[in-house]
Amino acid sequence: MPKRPNPEKIDAESPELDDAFFARAKSADQALGPAFMLKAKRAPGRPKVDEPKEPVSIRLRPDVLNHLRSTGAGWQTRVDDALAKLIAEGRL
Repeated sequence: MPKRPNPEKIDAESPELDDAFFARAKSADQALGPAFMLKAKRAPGRPKVDEPKEPVSIRLRPDVLNHLRSTGAGWQTRVDDALAKLIAEGRL
C-alpha cells in the first residue's frame, strides 16, 4: 500500500518528484552541452606547482611563535618570504 503524503508538508510550488519527472530528466552533458562540460572539467585536487613547498618541523621559542601567529593568517608564508629575502641578501 503506497504511503500517503502528510498534507501539512505538501508544497504546491515544490511538488514531489515522480517517475515521469525522472524519465524526462537529462544528464548534465545533455542539458549543458559538450563544450561547456569540457570547460568545466578539471583535475581533482590542488593545481601542480613547479617548486612545491616542503613541510618541515622546527622548534621555536614560545614568544617567537606567539608573535608570528599574532600577525594573523599567512604567517608561515611571511616567514618563508622573510627567510628567502635574508638568503638573497646574503645575510643568512
